[in-house]
Amino acid sequence: MVSWNDKVKRLLKSELVKRGVSNADLAVILNEIGVHETKASIDSKISRGSFSACFFIQCLTAIGCSKIEIEEYESSMLIAADPGVEYEKKFSNGN
Repeated sequence: MVSWNDKVKRLLKSELVKRGVSNADLAVILNEIGVHETKASIDSKISRGSFSACFFIQCLTAIGCSKIEIEEYESSMLIAADPGVEYEKKFSNGN
């Protein structure tokens, strides 16, 4: 069964990691564009994975992400946003 909160949380976290942006950095960047969030509020939202679509788009815009690819995945796979980029798999599915 798909955990949608987990899926969106992983997608946002992967975009932050690819750009080297911490939650503290994100708070600063969001505040610069007029979105008032603290590191603690961002930590909480991302940890739960239950944030609004508005917050999701604000975060992606703030970090300069203009395109994402939403892939079907198993819980042991990474989500990649840039097509054609090779990412190291942390888990093996036996193949």
